[in-house]
Amino acid sequence: MVENTTPANVSVAPVLEHERAESRAAKTIREIFASGRPLTYIRSDEEHRVASVLREVSARLRSAATVPVWTWSLTEGMHRDGQPAEPAAATPRGALDFIAAHPGPAIFHLKDFHDPLRDSPEIRRRLRDIHEKSFDQSKFVVISSPVRFIPPELERSVMFVELRPPDIVELVEFLRNETRRIAPEEDTTSANDQVFHQLASALQGLTLDEARFALRRALGSGLHLGPACLPAVLEEKRFLINRSGYIEFISTPSSLDDVGGLEGLKKWLVDRRKLFQIRDAIDAEIVPKGVLIMGIPGCGKSLCVKAISSCFELPLYRVDMTEIFSGRHGKPEGAFVQACRMMEDMAPAILWFDEIEMGINSADSGGEQGRLFAFFLTWMQEKTRGLFVAATANRIDLLPAEMIRKGRFDEVFFVDIPLPEEQIEIARIHLLRRGVDISEIDLNQLVQFTAGWTGAEIEQCIVSAVTKARLENRAVTEQDLILIAAKIVPLSRTMKEQMNHIRGWAFERAVRASPSATGR
Repeated sequence: MVENTTPANVSVAPVLEHERAESRAAKTIREIFASGRPLTYIRSDEEHRVASVLREVSARLRSAATVPVWTWSLTEGMHRDGQPAEPAAATPRGALDFIAAHPGPAIFHLKDFHDPLRDSPEIRRRLRDIHEKSFDQSKFVVISSPVRFIPPELERSVMFVELRPPDIVELVEFLRNETRRIAPEEDTTSANDQVFHQLASALQGLTLDEARFALRRALGSGLHLGPACLPAVLEEKRFLINRSGYIEFISTPSSLDDVGGLEGLKKWLVDRRKLFQIRDAIDAEIVPKGVLIMGIPGCGKSLCVKAISSCFELPLYRVDMTEIFSGRHGKPEGAFVQACRMMEDMAPAILWFDEIEMGINSADSGGEQGRLFAFFLTWMQEKTRGLFVAATANRIDLLPAEMIRKGRFDEVFFVDIPLPEEQIEIARIHLLRRGVDISEIDLNQLVQFTAGWTGAEIEQCIVSAVTKARLENRAVTEQDLILIAAKIVPLSRTMKEQMNHIRGWAFERAVRASPSATGR
């Protein structure tokens, strides 16, 4: 059993004000070393980053002698930075013998050592010997590998770490160093820290290699370091995130001004934005967790979620539940868990579960969807406070009751057919967006023909009118809108029974998003 003791001749050096902040990864490894554990296994694809973190940890340890970092690989043997390899430590067994014989404190980074562990009982036995003899010797062995393989006989002796993507501290330092190398003419002094923090926030969730590609894409386009290069950085991030197939980075969010009506929902979002911005200074129980928006198709649920991103000034990521259950990305359970955990690393952010009832419903309580649902409930309770969840649903009656109770989502809103005054606002927004002069159009007259219409139907009526006018090379008239409106059969008429069912279900279970009724 591993003793929980701190090496006698190693202590954690105090972090002075002039030193840079400690990254999350370095803090984790440093605390493991401080506990006295001689063996650590880091699962990560980023070998260079592991080496950088170990150098950072080495600089923060204080001992009677300098704490060197030795690196071993099967191709290059055992060596320190800038020094030739040790001839006797070329093989896995030779590397372990070198560690055992090393006379002073040191950190030993063994790359891809999972293969020797898997193939050789002798290596496993020798590593157990080193574990036993390294207590209070300030010698720390770190195995890094893209896969996890810890033999049963070493399971209790090795501390396993899943290296999370770099945090803001690590990304800022990386961006500063990378900029010095590829664009030395750029300002990398502390005066430009705000720019580095903006870029680092935009790159959260990416590996350092991916962040490097994004930075080079921006600077390679002739842009200078600053807010102007953020769109190029975000575009590269969109490509990298979208490759998962079930998570989409939405790079063009809408604003609350683009949403016609729904004043009750808008006011709720503005109020919760204040709490979310001070989330680190308040109790976790009052930090906004998320909102569930359900209602009639075509009434602006998706537009509202995009507006949340703009209102909260955070990036928006969409999880496609249909794609997760398609089977193209492995088992749905695994894909869903991976999506949620990936988004934890992207925080702060808005996470959008589109048509959530397609993946989590009450029809399969004991099968795969039941297990996924159980994970989701726990995750919603324990997720990082920097992640705001926005879910949309057309058939919320398919969702289990446990999901919509207070404590999962902060509120459940029902979006119904827009009221007449909301229809006027929606029509005005879409006409002005398309450059139509509304001074000659009586919108009050128009809404007499759009009773029971959804916002999407109003938009399509305007699109058809604009198309017709452009083909005839003239301005849009009120008559164009009325003639097209007279030919459209609204959803409220073709799906009357289904819409009444949704309204009936939501009557006592959700808050109306429109101003006509702010109560239940």
